[in-house]
Amino acid sequence: MIATPPRLSEVCRFYSSNGTPGSDDIDLSDEETKRRLFNRLLYRSKQRGYLELDLILGKWVEDNIHSMDESGIKSLARVLDLENPDLWAWLSGQDTPPEVVSTNPVFLAVREKVSKNLDSYAAPETRAVPGQPWVRGWDDYKKGRDGPISGNQ
Repeated sequence: MIATPPRLSEVCRFYSSNGTPGSDDIDLSDEETKRRLFNRLLYRSKQRGYLELDLILGKWVEDNIHSMDESGIKSLARVLDLENPDLWAWLSGQDTPPEVVSTNPVFLAVREKVSKNLDSYAAPETRAVPGQPWVRGWDDYKKGRDGPISGNQ
């Protein structure tokens, strides 16, 4: 009898096909298991493929993961499972997050960090209106008949 290799659909967050897909069981009792889990979460936070989120989430997770308990780790995993464009829009205030996200303690902490950084480094008049998408400062597509000769003004 030929063994069938595991399908990709059987792989879930931190578990291989040997675990129960979709379960929220996190074992922090063994130091080696804890180290592996932290490394996976740190990697997932720094390598999302969305530069802004890589920088924000990666730094936040690096600074906070070792002080988190099991419920904090579960909350972090739920944040890391969110789609990049949605997460960025919610963190940057361009869109209102759904209730399940807005009550997540990790999401709230990261959003607070983003808000503090905006308050520290960006003047209020340079920001988009809350709930509205940000506008790019440059648009290469307006170089046509109706656009300016140079620049985007």
